[in-house]
Amino acid sequence: MEKLIAWLKGLTVRQMITGGLSLILALAAFVFVRGFVATWTLTSLPGIAVTNAAPADATPGADVTPTPAAPAEPQLPEPWDGASRVNILVMGLDYRDWESGQGAPRSDTMIVLTVDPVSQTAGMLSIPRDMWVNIPGFGYGKINTAFALGEAYKLPGGGPALAAKTVSEFLGIPIHYYAQIDFSAFVRLIDEIDGVTVVPSEDLSIDPIGYSYDVKLEAGKPYTLPGDIALAYVRTRGTEGGDVDRAQRQQEVILAIRDRILSFDMAPKLIAKAPALYQEISDGINTNMSLDDAIRLGLLVLNIPPENIKHGVIGFDMVSIGESPDGLYIFKPIPDKIRELRDEIFTASGARRPLAEGELLDLVHQEDALVRAFNGTYVAGLAGATTEYLSAQGLRMGEPGNAEQLYQRTVLIDHTGNPRTLTYLMQIFNIQSQSQIILDYAPDAGEDVEIGLGDDWGYNNPMP
Repeated sequence: MEKLIAWLKGLTVRQMITGGLSLILALAAFVFVRGFVATWTLTSLPGIAVTNAAPADATPGADVTPTPAAPAEPQLPEPWDGASRVNILVMGLDYRDWESGQGAPRSDTMIVLTVDPVSQTAGMLSIPRDMWVNIPGFGYGKINTAFALGEAYKLPGGGPALAAKTVSEFLGIPIHYYAQIDFSAFVRLIDEIDGVTVVPSEDLSIDPIGYSYDVKLEAGKPYTLPGDIALAYVRTRGTEGGDVDRAQRQQEVILAIRDRILSFDMAPKLIAKAPALYQEISDGINTNMSLDDAIRLGLLVLNIPPENIKHGVIGFDMVSIGESPDGLYIFKPIPDKIRELRDEIFTASGARRPLAEGELLDLVHQEDALVRAFNGTYVAGLAGATTEYLSAQGLRMGEPGNAEQLYQRTVLIDHTGNPRTLTYLMQIFNIQSQSQIILDYAPDAGEDVEIGLGDDWGYNNPMP
């Protein structure tokens, strides 16, 4: 903390105010990017493994009456270390649920903001509200029900924590922070920066909350929108592209907020109103992010060139439309196309082609993870034989042991973040389901990756 205070003292007042507010205001805008697709099955992203989604006939989540299976406390990753890539989940609530006040609301918007201090890059990815995913402890359902379930069942951390856990497992990336922001905060903040400038790509008729008439916007014309109309702009989906078009408009507003904050004429006003404005922001945002980290992240965002900020929307060319067993409207993504988009946003080098086995093994050797096999079957000597087999492939293996439980299917437990090793082991053990991949950050575990050997490997493997 002392180092942070000394560092802050070296900043100008303008840097501190605009730095912190730029992040928070951007988060306020992120809240209103709305989802529009569902399930996918992906290959692994450099950084961590990804979730294999259930088929559409899996038991749905909270859009029907859920029957939770002893939901566990959501475990989020370790706090940001200030130097690594950081990911933030930003959420807004469904206005219809918000307005009715009947029960826990669903999330209407989910966006993951990512910032990488090393490569000086940032990005944002919209997550569809109708995405069909596994919600830990509750089975499969639309991703927008995770927030409601966390609130309704009063889980530790509530809706935000369960939503963050769900997104983390689904995308295969750590979620370091979450922020849930309300409508009034968004409107007030936009007004405080004297509006945001947008250029609609097509004619729009939008319906601001509380207005008795629609507001018409013409394609190709610049408009500086006040808070209430900006909110309507990012919420409307009355175009042919529906949610896809809306997500693009909302990302347009996010970048417009950043541009507005960076404009020199905003500094005096923000400095003068900083104490009161920060109090209002705090009242309108539910987050696990500290003010210190908000300032640090805000300054990072300020220093990242616009061309290094990536943003993507999962479009209709990446999904197929489906229906859940109880008639819910869902979307089934096309895995390879969505993987490419995700890799483009969450890695500094962008989308990658599939790796040949030799290339992958080289990367595994570079990762140099310590792997340990545990026998979770009745097959005698299985852990020892597997250890010898993997050692012959060049993996760094620890002493074999016996698992504390029996496994029908082999599981991989990654304690320190070893994506290439996980990818390689998934191929070796023919792992097809994300439920067989466990991300358990525990650097003191004694091994980097733990293999819980199951009957699938014990009775059908290529070992001599």
